Amino acid sequence: MPSDLVIVYHRQPYEEVVENGETLYRENKSPNGIVPTLKGLFGKAKKGSWVAWKEAEDPNDPGFERVIEIEDSFGTYNVSRLPLTKEQVKSFYHVTSKEAFWPILHSFKDRYNYDPVDWPTFREVNWAFAEAAANEAAEGALVWVHDYNLWLVPGYLRKLRPDVTISFFHHTPFPSADMFNVLPWREEIVSSLLSCDVVGFHIPRYAANFARVAQSLFDCEISARRRIKQSDQPIGSALDERSMFTELTMEDGRTVALSASPVGIDVDYVRSKAEVVDDLVGEIKADMGEQKLILSVSRTDYTKGGIEQLLAYERLLQSRKDLIGKVRLMHVSVMANRNMTAYAEIQGEVEQIAGRINGTFGTLEWQPLALISQAVPFDKLVAYYRAADICWITPLADGMNLVCKEYIASRVDGDGVVVLSEFAGAAVELPSAILTNPFSSRSMDKAIEQGLAMSEPERRDRMKAMREQIERADIKAWGDEQLSYGKKAVGASAA
Repeated sequence: MPSDLVIVYHRQPYEEVVENGETLYRENKSPNGIVPTLKGLFGKAKKGSWVAWKEAEDPNDPGFERVIEIEDSFGTYNVSRLPLTKEQVKSFYHVTSKEAFWPILHSFKDRYNYDPVDWPTFREVNWAFAEAAANEAAEGALVWVHDYNLWLVPGYLRKLRPDVTISFFHHTPFPSADMFNVLPWREEIVSSLLSCDVVGFHIPRYAANFARVAQSLFDCEISARRRIKQSDQPIGSALDERSMFTELTMEDGRTVALSASPVGIDVDYVRSKAEVVDDLVGEIKADMGEQKLILSVSRTDYTKGGIEQLLAYERLLQSRKDLIGKVRLMHVSVMANRNMTAYAEIQGEVEQIAGRINGTFGTLEWQPLALISQAVPFDKLVAYYRAADICWITPLADGMNLVCKEYIASRVDGDGVVVLSEFAGAAVELPSAILTNPFSSRSMDKAIEQGLAMSEPERRDRMKAMREQIERADIKAWGDEQLSYGKKAVGASAA
């Protein structure tokens, strides 16, 4: 049976394991990935399908099941699996997406690497995704495509199935025209995205950047916008916008809707975890004694600002001798891909600075910094969220950032401080955090000292505002809003 909602995402919507020779499909353990939310939308469709890739030694193996039916707590839906070789995965995802696209999307032009890109393979893989989506979609279906590694899918899909409604969501930042147009494939990419009915982003700034990139390459105009109500907070994010571009009109009169809705977290899930870790929280606080705990959690990536943060912590200990023995930083920096040289170099520098800090300031009784390079189990991480006096999140660029939201949701006691980079998309939502500029040593130093010195009444006032915000804009609200954009586009197409 064809599906009226098709979700196209590179990851499979389950964890595939083999036990006693039998393949089992288990629901994802990750609490705040978008996968559970996307699967939850299948309940609002007559029939749903998911398109993803699966590594295969021989893509032409007749025994490979390309379409399987999954039945789990979210219902029954199809999964169309694309058999890709290890070489194809490396080319389209680890090389083209991570070495060419990722640095440009985050405005790190100096890390852009054009030489190893195999563009024909990227096209080939994107065509396979589009073809699978076309095969799964019912007449007039809504096809929802996710993220930059599938940029070319909308264009191919429009040629294959002009009847369907295509929605695309961009999970990373989208840069300015001067940055994006470094990509030699820019016209092909943007032409594909302009084949969509709706293109979605986290925040208005990214939508505005996309609109201006489109205008730099094609004859189109910004045909609708709306004013954005400005926050009453005295400090705003560097990513704030005063208006939101909501529509582009192409030369042939066709319109493309633009949306901005930030991804949230499953607040209820995190809160439920936070309410049952009292014993572990007590152990952490007992171990800390009178010391204040600063917690930082991120991947090892040049975009995450780990090096800049550690240097700020080093300066703090150099200038504030009164904090020696009274503060500790738990810096969790997990390598997402150990095979990429850029990430290995960042990890090496992080370890070097961390060692220098502990060697310079540490004693037999006190170590100022704990560097954790492995993923922390979520239950344990929630306990550290609850115990930490400060959550210190300072990426140089970040599409959203969910760690700060997890910390806020975990603070069922209503206390705690968030020090957040104003270049994280989440800063637009959270003006009650202490916003800092990670490119400025003075701003970084001032922000962490402000967090350490903040009075309890101010902490609780700020935390209350942030908790109210993440509850309003949780992951369910994001999914519902995105689906509503798609349904509006379906209605407009039918009209």
